[in-house]
Amino acid sequence: MDAVRVALLREVLAGTEWIAATRRFAGSLRSALAPHGGGLLLVGSAGYEPWHLAAHLDDEAAWSGLPELSPTLVRHRVPAGAPPHLAVGPGRLAAAGRGATLLVVTPERPDAGLLERVHDARRNGATVLALDSGDRDLHTLAHDALTTAPPPPGTATHSTPDANPDLPPGLEAVPLLDLDTVQHLVSAAAGENSRPAPRHHRRFRDRLARLAEGLSAPPPPRW
Repeated sequence: MDAVRVALLREVLAGTEWIAATRRFAGSLRSALAPHGGGLLLVGSAGYEPWHLAAHLDDEAAWSGLPELSPTLVRHRVPAGAPPHLAVGPGRLAAAGRGATLLVVTPERPDAGLLERVHDARRNGATVLALDSGDRDLHTLAHDALTTAPPPPGTATHSTPDANPDLPPGLEAVPLLDLDTVQHLVSAAAGENSRPAPRHHRRFRDRLARLAEGLSAPPPPRW
């Protein structure tokens, strides 16, 4: 989803709590990151790998001038011959400590092994964030979390007008958004500048110019 589609999505969702919620969560992510800290670790569940979010955050890191947004994707299974930036296994979580940020993204319930690694990372001083379907055990470990509950069985995984009582307060009666859509909103919000005003406007114009160039001639994908 490019910047134009994200802007259109925000227009559709204007008046709901999703825009504020995703920007708040993105703010928590930015606040947890330090330019010379332990880095951003992005991990999913055994059945869900958030490589798409990894790619978008990597792009936002380049466009916004915030290199700390570029994540390390932690994979449960690393295929043979994977390039170095896609060959980081779950053992990396054991080294996550003070200064590191761990973002857990999954639509399904994390297994006990993942929860144990997340618990160890938090105990060692890492900041834990969760973007998921509302798992209570994971939310107990997270310093901040954003819930996108899955649609009822048998329905499409895209946005639906059905109300969802499992969402956080303020989001119960708004359209249900699938996890992929919310990831786009969060990654876009994470790249929004929060620097002093004089540089903000110049950097924002520069970013718009780069986005326009990207729409006509996108660079080769890294992921």
